[in-house]
Amino acid sequence: MIYKRGKRYWYRFMWDGKLVRESTKQGNDKVARQMEAAHRTSLAKGEVGIRERKKAPSFCEFAEKQFLPWAETTFSAKRKTWLYYRNGVRRLKGYSQLCSLPLDDAKLGEKVSGYIAHRQAKGLQVASVNRELQVLRRLLHLAVEWGFVDQVPKIRMLSGEQHREFVLSQEEEAKYLAASSEPLASVATVLSDTGMRPEECYRLRWEYIIWVNGRHGSLLVTHGKTAAARRSLPMTPRVRALLETRWKTQEKPTEGYVWPAPSKSGHIEPSSLKKQHAKALKVSKVRRFVLYSLRHTFLTRLGASGCNVWTLARIAGHCSIAISARYVHPSEDAVLTAMSRLPGHNSGHSEKTQQELRSSEGLQATQNEGENGAP
Repeated sequence: MIYKRGKRYWYRFMWDGKLVRESTKQGNDKVARQMEAAHRTSLAKGEVGIRERKKAPSFCEFAEKQFLPWAETTFSAKRKTWLYYRNGVRRLKGYSQLCSLPLDDAKLGEKVSGYIAHRQAKGLQVASVNRELQVLRRLLHLAVEWGFVDQVPKIRMLSGEQHREFVLSQEEEAKYLAASSEPLASVATVLSDTGMRPEECYRLRWEYIIWVNGRHGSLLVTHGKTAAARRSLPMTPRVRALLETRWKTQEKPTEGYVWPAPSKSGHIEPSSLKKQHAKALKVSKVRRFVLYSLRHTFLTRLGASGCNVWTLARIAGHCSIAISARYVHPSEDAVLTAMSRLPGHNSGHSEKTQQELRSSEGLQATQNEGENGAP
């Protein structure tokens, strides 16, 4: 059989009790089938034998020589993604029983279960363990794709992971912003009114602000985790006034970061606002939350306002509406209103037509009584 991985077709079949799997390096399915048939024919004629596979590398060997170089090259422009894979591999390598194990060892699934128990015994939350398992799963899938092993055990994520469900009330938001100092107050306001990811806000540049778009201007998000993250967001009057004041204070720059800082990146980072955020929580006496919760708050309010899931996904920069659906919880009235717009769910009668219908029914009833001998 042939199947597609990315843009290239592979073929796979059993021969003499052994699995034969090869990449055709072709994007045409017809050519791929011809190559599979040619390989089968050559094996049948005895012109070639089953190719001996090299000894499978151990987990640590594959991680160091194959996986990490791939991650560093692939995510050279996304340092935090590269660090995510690097740190995940470091933690996995710390478990000696997994590190020295060949990737094709039958006990690999058992060792992964042992690793999970080992990490949970150290008090790690489910979310933290799942992030490490995601790194492991990506590594094993690449080992199969690159032909180092034929198959690997399925890595399942742990259940019970807690998602960010914190939503600030209007009162809590007002107290928090009043207790915040600059630049935290400005950043938090932008997050609350646009739903940007904190990292997107930190990287905001003056050349990405369009003052004449829409009613109050717009903000351009030029890059992010996925292609969907690149989007244009309208400014609210509050955000417009805040940024315009900051722009004038900085002598109306045409380029550069909106929130510059003496950091390696040149703009503020999460660590830049850590102390200000802790102080604002203490002064305002608002429940503890992370700045990302402001994005969750904005999207939850947007979903409650009646925004459909496709529009919400575009505003949020989500690559899948399944993620956006978490924020949309239509009420019973909203469902009935939506169904009433469909043919077959609405009588189609105007108020005047309905009154005429009732009058006609009353007249018919009177005529029937007369025919039955009523006085």
